Amino acid sequence: MPCRKFTIRVPATSANIGPGFDVVGLSLSLHCTLTVSLLSHPSESPHVPPSITYSGEGADEVPLDAYKNLTTRVALYVLRCNNIRSFPSHLKIHVDNEIPFGRGLGSSGAAVIAGVLLGNELGQLSLSTERLLDFALMVERHPDNVTAALVGGFVGSYLKELDEEASLAASVPLSEVLPEYPPDTSEEWGLNPPIPPTGIGHYVRFGWSASIKAIAIIPRFELSTAKAREVLPTHYSRKDLVFNLQRLAVLTTALGQSPPDPELIYEAMKDRVHQPYRKALIPGLPEVTSSITPTTHPGLLGICLSGAGPTILALATSGFEAIAEDARKIFRKTGVEIDWKILEVVGGSIVQQQ
Repeated sequence: MPCRKFTIRVPATSANIGPGFDVVGLSLSLHCTLTVSLLSHPSESPHVPPSITYSGEGADEVPLDAYKNLTTRVALYVLRCNNIRSFPSHLKIHVDNEIPFGRGLGSSGAAVIAGVLLGNELGQLSLSTERLLDFALMVERHPDNVTAALVGGFVGSYLKELDEEASLAASVPLSEVLPEYPPDTSEEWGLNPPIPPTGIGHYVRFGWSASIKAIAIIPRFELSTAKAREVLPTHYSRKDLVFNLQRLAVLTTALGQSPPDPELIYEAMKDRVHQPYRKALIPGLPEVTSSITPTTHPGLLGICLSGAGPTILALATSGFEAIAEDARKIFRKTGVEIDWKILEVVGGSIVQQQ
């Protein structure tokens, strides 16, 4: 029987990048790849439900039920918003994932973008990039990760508020609450979902110096975004907000300059909005971000928490191993072991027909 095949490749992301809390994101060279096959003419045989297999990071914890898995639930949401009620028959999906779960490297954002692209391809909808982003932002209400995962590079984004936002959980697969879905979630859930308004998210791509690489210093424990957000205050002082705004305004240009200026960038990557409040959740965070500097480690430009953590992101032009290994020594004093990777800043998601 004729079979249609395609792949979807979505990059990891780091959000916040110091002072840019919920504003800026960066796409990185770890990927979640979906290999998809389906019958070209499924009506010729009885309907067969979707099959999901999974390898790589998170393989032992990801649900393989298409109605509980985040990526396929998002795909189904996109299909139903476009008057397609169900998955096509004989759909097979293999996911190979390089992005660690719960580490602040955008694993859920990648899953959401993969789902939006999957729905677009299964329904042959030909949605624009802007419309794909609308769907992603109905699921993931923080634009920094999903925007970077979709379009790639170093991006800034904002999100329009939606009316009755609290009611979305009734029929949209919100990424932050997915683990709490009832165990009997099935094909009958979310049959009439709200269609995303047009243009709920907007973005701009900033320049990025080709000489800059990212060192992901990854502690060997997970930290959920929800838990990391619980420790944040509901109000901030004017002084702290001005501190972040000043540095963010500088940082978005400084990272695109060649050669990059270490003194300028190191100060511009400091933050008073989220990192000080999350230090209790990440032993070693204050010591790493304060003791590893351009003076002590030539080649370093700046260092910050990646997303909600616990990964620490160091931007550098050289000296990568010394930065990472000295961070390892600091973490080890607190009883935490780490892994580290040197990552490139990459382009956005790719869909390729086979």
